[in-house]
Amino acid sequence: MDHSKESGKEDSFDYKKNIHLKSKTIMKEKYFNKSKISALLTMLFVTLFFACSNTENKERSKKNITVSEIRSSGNEIENAIEAPPFTDGIFPCNDCHSEIEPNSTRRELVDMHDDITAIFDHDSENRWCLDCHDMNNRDSLKLASGKLLDFKESYKLCGQCHGEKLRDWKVGVHGKRTGEWNGKKEYLLCVHCHNPHTPKFKELTPEPPPVPQEEIN
Repeated sequence: MDHSKESGKEDSFDYKKNIHLKSKTIMKEKYFNKSKISALLTMLFVTLFFACSNTENKERSKKNITVSEIRSSGNEIENAIEAPPFTDGIFPCNDCHSEIEPNSTRRELVDMHDDITAIFDHDSENRWCLDCHDMNNRDSLKLASGKLLDFKESYKLCGQCHGEKLRDWKVGVHGKRTGEWNGKKEYLLCVHCHNPHTPKFKELTPEPPPVPQEEIN
């Protein structure tokens, strides 16, 4: 038996085997590198996409909010509202009250605001003007804690007693909300629908039902 030929065949087989294994290794490395690059590119694209979306949403929010921002925590914008309705010639209150000595004695108003006294029906047995209006700064409302509020934040004052209504108002169940479901929303204040001095709605006469279609000529 020629051992030299057998040895040569084995060396040739081992050489081919090594080349095959190296080729497989190189192919695996190329595939892994391509997969890694593809994954990195995908992550970069997703990051850029969401970053651009957030920037666009922030800019859109800034443009939409023109009057007031209701903030729940930090800088999170909860919603935007319209300015509260004021009686012509009444606001700013300090145009007159800055020249009048404050009087904290509860009394019936006769010289000014007697029109409000005439209709006042908001727990009138226990409340009067200075429970909600600040005595020293009439252009501000006042919480029970003494904290001053802008008139655009009057919902917080109402919410001290009407907590469940405030909760429903914030989620759009109570009151009127307009706007986009995933964009700008505007909530009307309580005082857009309720007179703060006599908030209860008057009874309404129901309208007749619609005429059935078959009875329409």
